Amino acid sequence: MGIHKELEVWKISVDFVVDIYTLTKSFPADEKYGMISQMRRAAISIPSNIAEGAGRQGDKENLQFLHIALGSISELDTQLIVAEKLCYCDSVKEIELLNTIKAKLINYIKYLRKIST
Repeated sequence: MGIHKELEVWKISVDFVVDIYTLTKSFPADEKYGMISQMRRAAISIPSNIAEGAGRQGDKENLQFLHIALGSISELDTQLIVAEKLCYCDSVKEIELLNTIKAKLINYIKYLRKIST
């Protein structure tokens, strides 16, 4: 129990959630139940699914949750691009960090696939 807390990708993604919460504080108030909520949910979904997968018994279930986390990364990447186009923020730093998280998560998935065969 708690193996996810040892994973670098989980640690970085938890810190990233804080970054997204901070970033979205400056968004227009009328986005509170729209983009702000959606971006925050997508961000928290990344470490949450990594943790949930790690808590499962088999590699197959773990990989399923890691792929859900990858989906949340793609969703959030799109939302950051839209937010920047709407002039809500400059999301270059966040997109770079999100790409780092994605690369680490993909490497972790490859590692799990390799050891489970």
